[in-house]
Amino acid sequence: MNGILIVDKPVGWTSFDVIAKLRGALHTRKIGHSGTLDPLATGVLPLFVGGAVKAVDLPQNHKKSYLATLRFGVHTPTGDLESEPDERREGEISRTALETVLPQLIGPGEQLPPMYSAVKVNGQPLYKAARAGRQVERRPRPVEIFSLDCIGPGSAPNEWQIAVCCSKGTYIRVLVEEIARRLGTVAVMSGLRRTASGDFTLEQAHTMEEILSLAQQGCAEQLLLPVDSVFAALPRLDASAKLAERLWHGAPTHLRLADGLYRVYAEGAFLGLAAAEEGIVRVKKLFLLREN
Repeated sequence: MNGILIVDKPVGWTSFDVIAKLRGALHTRKIGHSGTLDPLATGVLPLFVGGAVKAVDLPQNHKKSYLATLRFGVHTPTGDLESEPDERREGEISRTALETVLPQLIGPGEQLPPMYSAVKVNGQPLYKAARAGRQVERRPRPVEIFSLDCIGPGSAPNEWQIAVCCSKGTYIRVLVEEIARRLGTVAVMSGLRRTASGDFTLEQAHTMEEILSLAQQGCAEQLLLPVDSVFAALPRLDASAKLAERLWHGAPTHLRLADGLYRVYAEGAFLGLAAAEEGIVRVKKLFLLREN
């Protein structure tokens, strides 16, 4: 088992729940994930299996896309439906009012991490302090909203669905509260579905039922994407036998290449990543296991 498995995470599961279940089903402890999803959220959760775990921190595209449901007129301490409401306000929000506010939030900005989050301050997750009734000083973090569109009404009264494309590290719950603030009310995130994580989309995702069924049959490997799919946006470099040999041994090599990062192939097989700088090529990460 060696590759990328795109899971359509079910509601109620933590990202770790998914990994724990699949470690047993796939008979490997080498599974990592890119981009945590809260239990309430569903959708695209890329898992890196086997030797592909070396690519967990290396995706070139960090954008995330979501379909979020906003329920106006209610506020909870967690910003979602995981806790009981502590404030309610009257008044319906119209589509026109919502679509007037959304463009105001597009572009770079800052977010204060919510108290109910896994962000660590002085080594302790914020949610532990929140559960103990303590407030912790937090620093704003840079984020960017690339697009915000109203999709239509939700399934409950005073609910609207929006499509969000944003940078890594953006808290949709915080975004929802900011939208509500600009509309002069309160809101919670009543639903969240991640539709894309970097270059990986829902069309490539598999349900847990499908994965577990194929794993039981010993066929789950057919669901894996090749590890080089993480680096599809990088230029390809087909290495000569001499260059491949030098890269295997970590030796820098003179080569007339434009500066930048390359995905390197040796005899058609993905070797790994190499960086070119001022005519010198150096290996950054090897993924292909060399046969002795």
